[in-house]
Amino acid sequence: MPFPYEEFDLSSVRTWPLESRQSKTRVEDFGRTVTGASVASFVESLPDILAGADLKAVVRAIVDARRTDAGILWGLGAHVIKTGLGPVLVDLMERGFVSAIATNGAGVIHDVEIALVGHTSEDVDEALGPGRFGMAEETGRLLNDAITQGVRTGLGLGQAVTRFLAGRPSKFAENSVLAAAARLAIPVTVHVALGTDIIHMHPSASGAAIGEGSLRDFRYFVSNVARLERGVYLNCGSAVVLPEVFLKAVALARNRGIALAELTTVNLDFIRQYRSQTNVVSRPTAGTGRGYSLVGHHEILIPLIAAAVKELHRSS
Repeated sequence: MPFPYEEFDLSSVRTWPLESRQSKTRVEDFGRTVTGASVASFVESLPDILAGADLKAVVRAIVDARRTDAGILWGLGAHVIKTGLGPVLVDLMERGFVSAIATNGAGVIHDVEIALVGHTSEDVDEALGPGRFGMAEETGRLLNDAITQGVRTGLGLGQAVTRFLAGRPSKFAENSVLAAAARLAIPVTVHVALGTDIIHMHPSASGAAIGEGSLRDFRYFVSNVARLERGVYLNCGSAVVLPEVFLKAVALARNRGIALAELTTVNLDFIRQYRSQTNVVSRPTAGTGRGYSLVGHHEILIPLIAAAVKELHRSS
């Protein structure tokens, strides 16, 4: 039977006082006009809502981890290095806000090129057609030799490269994260997918050395993650490799009975992607720790966070 045209009777609809309603946005959480000149005061002035609240929580977590020696492990994708953030990260390293660094093969390449000649990130579109892409002679020869020799003596891939930079002083070294790591004795692990990096295109590349060194680094990385019971892990600009190795490291730590129950994880990238959101922010902290996702450009977010944590640490 067809329904009739019949207006719904609203005469008995119930209402409640607005004051009694639960609301997600409240004036006490609103942003405030910045009255000081400090970055920390700017961050504190942000709304305690969504990303504003998350940014404040991330800054506080890093400062708390620094204050209690709980550990701050940075995962750095190559984009972070090639957007000029080396000096910002080196400053954080010197101030004790970096306990260890994990990166991928491309991150190593960009950082080493910066240390050697002060520039990196070739124009792929221009170089691919003529067959020049990836064929910088020094990058391939020096890095592959450093990896092969270092791994042969029992080093991980990260150790091999930082030792190479330590023995090759350069006027550009102050901009290099890995050179600073060598100087400050901060461990670096490198997590490589074979065939993805330009140095793998060179005849001097040794699959045995790269594979052995990167596997050794994975086990060092697991040890680093296992120390983050109340620490912070930041995944900056790696969409696949570092989120995958981080999840496996968490799994191994928990297999050994290390709960990581108060772990804080942070993903920083200019878009939100599946693996980094799932393997860094959600799964490792489910039911226990805290996971945050901050979306924005690395060259803005990381200096902002760095300035805020330094100021907050000084005042705490």
